[in-house]
Amino acid sequence: MQFTDRINRIQISPTAAVISEAEKLKSRGVDIADFGPGEPDFPTPDHIKKAAIKAIEENKSKYTPAGGIMPLREAICAWHKRELGSSYDPKECVVSVGGKHSIFNVMSVLIQQGDEVIIPAPYWVSFPDIVKYAGGTPVFVETKPEEGFSVKASAIEKAVTPRTKLLILNSPSNPTGGIVPPDEYQGILAVCRKHKVWLMGDECYSHFTYEPHKPYSIASAAGSEENVIIIGSVSKTFAMTGWRIGYTLGPEVLIQALIKLQSQSTSNATSIAQYAALEAMRGTMETVPVMLAEYEKRRKRIVEGLRAIPGITCEWPGGAFYAFPNASAHLGEGRHAHAKNCSELSKLLLEKAHVALVPGEAFGAPGYLRLSYATSIERIEEGLRRLERFFSRAEAAA
Repeated sequence: MQFTDRINRIQISPTAAVISEAEKLKSRGVDIADFGPGEPDFPTPDHIKKAAIKAIEENKSKYTPAGGIMPLREAICAWHKRELGSSYDPKECVVSVGGKHSIFNVMSVLIQQGDEVIIPAPYWVSFPDIVKYAGGTPVFVETKPEEGFSVKASAIEKAVTPRTKLLILNSPSNPTGGIVPPDEYQGILAVCRKHKVWLMGDECYSHFTYEPHKPYSIASAAGSEENVIIIGSVSKTFAMTGWRIGYTLGPEVLIQALIKLQSQSTSNATSIAQYAALEAMRGTMETVPVMLAEYEKRRKRIVEGLRAIPGITCEWPGGAFYAFPNASAHLGEGRHAHAKNCSELSKLLLEKAHVALVPGEAFGAPGYLRLSYATSIERIEEGLRRLERFFSRAEAAA
């Protein structure tokens, strides 16, 4: 069967593939130490669930405007102003079916054949494929572990060409937890304004930052109105991954184009989920510091545990909930190598050690592994034991 060029330009999400393989083993009764899924293991807060139940009982199950119900758009703008210092109006906001959908729509509206999109690496798995699907060319800018995987304005400027249309900046980052400090972020904005390049800030993990970092949005900076696009989501902050509500903030003319596209594709996001998100935006934020405190404990345990394994190095993530260790000492062709690459290594770890994680190749980072610590301390301890046994046995066999 022949498919279009655009679908042949992309591959299935590597994280989805890992989750699928892990689920196959789980269905056979295998106990998996699962570090694959990038989602909070906390339940959606009760007040949000109750708002959804109330919406169902009040029969709020009809079509809504394609761009989202106006109260939610108003609440998103008010929340973003209160939490992150921006100043958007509802006409500068569109509600979509999750943050990924928001990004897909932006690329579909702005990027076409011949356009270049700058993406700092390591990067979230879907960024390059969404760019390719839209017909654009991803241009990668490497970040350094010793600099906390934080991209520099000078590196961005070197990557800009006459074909550059957009820069994607995900801070805190998936997969590294890297954070771009406010002063550097503002320097990057100055580069984008100078070269008339769109700056898209993916703020999915905005509220999961560890000291000394604080939540920050480039939309709070002076001069951000014309070329900054903000992608947000309730998925991580409010433990609402499956509800599928994301949003885009940006210039009104762009938002109208996104609504036009959405009117011919998904139409509105699920009405009940919109009312749940409305309560999330209007209600208490008290569950966020509780989650963050628990993630901080887990971060400490998993990084220290990984560093204790011979041949593994790991930086401290500044945000999000991922550890991103370097396992390159265990790779290659030599007799001490356990696998040729991390894709092969991750398969061995799943099959032999029953540990699920995502290989660094998926994020443009050969030699690395991504472990989500959005799981209990008990499962982290068990996973670390399995990893230590695997590498110790492999080392002894070599």
